[in-house]
Amino acid sequence: EDLRVDGRSCEDYRSVEVETDVVSNTSGSARVKLGHTDILVGVKAEMGTPKLEKPNEGYLEFFVDCSANATPEFEGRGGDDLGTEIANTLYRIFNNKSSVDLKSLCISPREHCWILYVDVLLLECGGNLFDAISIAVKAALFNTRIPRVRVLEDEEGSKDIELSDDPYDCIQLSVENVPCIVTLCKIGYRHVVDATLQEEACSLASLLVSVTSKGVVTCMRKVGKGSLDPESIFEMMETSKRVGKVLHTSLQNILHKEESLGPKRQKVGFLG
Repeated sequence: EDLRVDGRSCEDYRSVEVETDVVSNTSGSARVKLGHTDILVGVKAEMGTPKLEKPNEGYLEFFVDCSANATPEFEGRGGDDLGTEIANTLYRIFNNKSSVDLKSLCISPREHCWILYVDVLLLECGGNLFDAISIAVKAALFNTRIPRVRVLEDEEGSKDIELSDDPYDCIQLSVENVPCIVTLCKIGYRHVVDATLQEEACSLASLLVSVTSKGVVTCMRKVGKGSLDPESIFEMMETSKRVGKVLHTSLQNILHKEESLGPKRQKVGFLG
């Protein structure tokens, strides 16, 4: 039957709380609570030099910190491996031209570009980490404001960079094509989305599928010791496309609604 322990169907998410602009000294930030999973993401835009192989693009750097308070398993160096695994997954998702317009982050080719440092902090783990983190990263990038820059060149050819003093004169990133991860856990003959810790303990294999708002699969990764047959993988991919589209629509609606409120919106803050 299409019914889980907590009353959800196999394709239902738990209630998701999203709040942006929660950390003051960042270019953009977001906090996402998905059931008992609590994620805080901060984005800091800093000026740097473009990579040699991509001289006319900026780039993103990911750092994931697994707080020891999130779960006892993270004490000592326990969270380091998971942090590296999550960061590598995020690099794979964003390592394409379609997710974020990296050329818009270039100030002057080969010389100056914006580097976006994306810091992810795991405050509490209650299952389905990858989905919650991808939602939080997308929300934080939506909230990111990058100061507008002018490049002035004098008669001798030397360039001078001038940053706008106006806090409202800034660039907003387009996050329309930023994918979200949909994790499907195989339990018995069925697969479920947004698994709780108990459901994850029952699952031997999971499929992480990164899906755009148009339902396009950009990246896929299997985790767990169990195996998945081709038919199951195909079914799971179709489910992820369906669920992913709904997830994106709901997230975009709430982000635009929050932005339209402007300064009037009530801030809870990540300590609230």
